Amino acid sequence: MTLKLLLATGLLFTTATAAFAEESADAPDKPSFAASRTITLGATVVAVDHETREVTLEGADGETVSFTAGDDVRNLDQVEAGDAVLAEVFEEITVDVFANPEGVEPGAGEFVAAARAEAGEAPGAGVMDTVIISAIVEEIDLEANTFKLRGPEGNVREFTAANPENLKRAETGDLVVITITQAVGIMVAHPNSE
Repeated sequence: MTLKLLLATGLLFTTATAAFAEESADAPDKPSFAASRTITLGATVVAVDHETREVTLEGADGETVSFTAGDDVRNLDQVEAGDAVLAEVFEEITVDVFANPEGVEPGAGEFVAAARAEAGEAPGAGVMDTVIISAIVEEIDLEANTFKLRGPEGNVREFTAANPENLKRAETGDLVVITITQAVGIMVAHPNSE
């Protein structure tokens, strides 16, 4: 799978998620929450042993880390001391509450897409992992500011509401959909290349 295919798959998945989010926008009376962050990390290759596949990186803070690159790491022969390694990490969580008149049962699923540079290309890789978990609101206690959710395996857990007003906008039997997405992209660049 090429990096372009990974990006296309991610775009398709994001579009499908956006369509699902539009449905929740039609019912603004139900609670929803979304948060995301992107972290960019950089390091410099201090040493690389192509025979043993041991790589040593130095971060901006001067800390070094060494590891052995697995056989699935392609194009290691192109990596040299002085190369820049850039990693970008994206994390997102959404929580949406939906009316559940059909009595949909809780469930869970995962979507993972990964890609790496083709042989001969500049070294790089990416992976995206999305987990979707749904639960049913079993109980709401406005006085105690708590609610109970029944998960996909039948387990019931109690939570304290961060915003008590959300409890007033939900009902027993509602479907809660939690989506957690993590994506990581890594690339190596020679400092003098264009």
